[in-house]
Amino acid sequence: MSSPQPSALAPAPVALTDLLRRYRAVRQQTADLCRPLLPEDTVVQPMIDVSPPKWHLAHTTWFFETFLLKEYQPDYAVFHPDYAFLFNSYYNSLGSRVNRADRGTLSRPPLQDVYDYRAHVDAHMLTLLDALAGAEAALPAAFAELFELGLQHEQQHQELLVTDIKYILSTSPLAPAYLPADGQQARAAALPPVSWLPVPGGIHRIGYEGEGFCFDNEQAPHEVYVADFTLQNRLVTNADYLEFMAGGGYQDFRYWLGEGWDLAQQQQWEAPLYWTQKDGRWYRFTHHGLQPLNLAAPVTHVSFYEADAYAHWAGARLLTEQEWEIAARHFGAQPAGTFLESRRFDPQPLPVPAAPDQCHQLLGDVWEWTYSAYHPYPGYLRAAGALGEYNGKFMLNQLVLRGGSCATPASHIRPTYRNFFHADKRWQFTGIRLAR
Repeated sequence: MSSPQPSALAPAPVALTDLLRRYRAVRQQTADLCRPLLPEDTVVQPMIDVSPPKWHLAHTTWFFETFLLKEYQPDYAVFHPDYAFLFNSYYNSLGSRVNRADRGTLSRPPLQDVYDYRAHVDAHMLTLLDALAGAEAALPAAFAELFELGLQHEQQHQELLVTDIKYILSTSPLAPAYLPADGQQARAAALPPVSWLPVPGGIHRIGYEGEGFCFDNEQAPHEVYVADFTLQNRLVTNADYLEFMAGGGYQDFRYWLGEGWDLAQQQQWEAPLYWTQKDGRWYRFTHHGLQPLNLAAPVTHVSFYEADAYAHWAGARLLTEQEWEIAARHFGAQPAGTFLESRRFDPQPLPVPAAPDQCHQLLGDVWEWTYSAYHPYPGYLRAAGALGEYNGKFMLNQLVLRGGSCATPASHIRPTYRNFFHADKRWQFTGIRLAR
């Protein structure tokens, strides 16, 4: 998941009881996501993109300690003097840190110490909120903004926890289940019909202009021109993608970008990540263990290269991020898909019947690859200090994804949200929508 970006929009004044409720809810949700894990599960780092769950638990706590408690609580003493080195992510302005690839070497501190760290910071945060609310009619604007950013930051790490836990457990030969199957994973569903929906071109305005929080890469609203286009009313399904595979999609270089073709050959890709074939039948590793492939569910865990190759094979293309946002506004996209709160942790089939003249699954289920480079909007200004490090410096050699996924908290997504990954990444819930 992309890292949090500071917002230039300070949140509107909110009652202390609401702040306390949200703080407790967000922090508890992180702990709840880790509850099904064994202590041994929380230390594993099978690849550089994946961070150990124990590290996520500590890093999100370090954020509140570093940016809020040390700044606003007089005489606050850090929980442990070495935790800044262990749990800083990539803030150069805040000092040296453990290399990202070495987070899995941190057998110490033990997991219980990390939970003690969370409890310590939570107690001080609640005391600080009480003190600030009692001292003034409203919380200081700078504090309120950082506080909201801390909550949004932790929600991003909740999504990362869901996807990292899946990857960690998938590397075990035992194929362990994170949660017991609820019987719904294997249910067959009818394939939803496909229709192509027109969206008028012209000059459109994109970017965040609402009230409240947004990340700074959504700001600097501006006008863009797009030609008329059409997009599919639903996401590409596993059944659709099987046709691509059966049609030689992974064996024919003509559908692929050269860089993607070379990588697919080198890595011997033959199917999306987590797919495996047994006795002529396809299965997927899920949070519920190995499950039969649900043909009607959206295909996921594909790289940009695979998404683009599929689009070429299908005689179509991927949306640009400008087109995606314009379509989301045109069809009044609402967060009606599958999100983290469902605890399904897998994109779900579109219910049938689904109106063919409506655009479905724009928010939730899978992040949709776009054919747009992750660059700053015109007029973007990188924030000063440490908070400016974790967005602007990544605006190169990555592609934008839109819409959120089944691992995204529902309160965290909006049509202007810009996620970003390198083109080869597959461990996130990434999927495909076609355009023409």
